Amino acid sequence: MALISEGAFIEDSWRHLTNEEDLPKSGKYIVPLARLAEALQRLPDGALLGVRVDNTADPAQLAPCFGRLSLIAIAFPAFSDGRGFSLARLLRRAGFKGELRASGRLLADQITHALRCGFDTIEVASDIAARQHEAQWRDALAAYGAFYQSGYGGRRRILEERRKAAS
Repeated sequence: MALISEGAFIEDSWRHLTNEEDLPKSGKYIVPLARLAEALQRLPDGALLGVRVDNTADPAQLAPCFGRLSLIAIAFPAFSDGRGFSLARLLRRAGFKGELRASGRLLADQITHALRCGFDTIEVASDIAARQHEAQWRDALAAYGAFYQSGYGGRRRILEERRKAAS
């Protein structure tokens, strides 16, 4: 899998653990949701912990863990399944401040929407990354300079630009 941040392919410093692997004492690890309670119990405070969830996860179930989670990776089983975008917005509204990662079958054309929904990074399947090179992701990110809707990602809305220009 390739990891994209700000339109560039970067090295992933997180390790994905399976259900069978032992929990290490240190490092940056992403565990499946089924192992989250175990990881929270066994890892020391301050350990960098991430969780991998389906796009149907309940934000209310994750909210009590926000203080201990550094990353939430939301699965995208298909590029046409947009439930992960909705989940990202719900997690941000609920107060999650850590890294949100879209993981799976996303396409370059979806990068702007992903960032506007609150994602920080996108983990792309290897076969998609081989077809859509870094330049395509960067170009897709630069395609829109302003937005009508509010969102995450730091870009101002068109209305804000108009108000600024009028004053």
